Amino acid sequence: MPNEKTEPRATWTSREAYLLALVCLTTGLLVGYLLHGSSPGLGPVVGPTPGATPAASGTGMPLSGAPAAAGAAATAASLQPQAAPLLAALNADPKNVETLVQLGNLYYDNRVYPEAIEYYTRALDVRPNDINVRTDLGTAYWYSGSPEKAVKEYEKSLAIDPSHPNTLFNMGVVRSEGLKDHAGAIAAWEKLLNSNPQYPEKQKIQDLIAKARSQ
Repeated sequence: MPNEKTEPRATWTSREAYLLALVCLTTGLLVGYLLHGSSPGLGPVVGPTPGATPAASGTGMPLSGAPAAAGAAATAASLQPQAAPLLAALNADPKNVETLVQLGNLYYDNRVYPEAIEYYTRALDVRPNDINVRTDLGTAYWYSGSPEKAVKEYEKSLAIDPSHPNTLFNMGVVRSEGLKDHAGAIAAWEKLLNSNPQYPEKQKIQDLIAKARSQ
């Protein structure tokens, strides 16, 4: 996956694949995918959901560097050849945000979430208002089994940009699936649609809202 997250933006960036996830609705069931912080809502990339089996990707966005749909997650050791040049660059410039984010993305895309959390956190220590990185940090917490920490990071992102679509989407998923806070999920998804009237997956969000209302 490209690593092009730079300065925080109020609009969608050019990254072409999800990291967290778009929801996949099959037989009326929500599979808890989330969206990468900087990706437009155009197509899913499969990633693990706590307590759920990942489903296969359903549409055709480029998935280069995205998490595999099946098989064991990588380990930090197995990623050492890919990480080595970035770690060398980081040793030379320990507060280089772009390098920190690239390392975070490498580990995130390969489902090595503790290291992803470490490098995203270090990037945010340098550039705390990067909404995309903070949203990705929140999602890494979600995939690590910490929905409360995920929500806290999403709240920080939304304090900067209350209409950020992927953060609102992810907030809804984590509130619904992680915290069973269906009212909070509905509020996040409704805000997503109200503040992003051209959202490309509008119908799926409306379906999620209807399902949450039935809980």
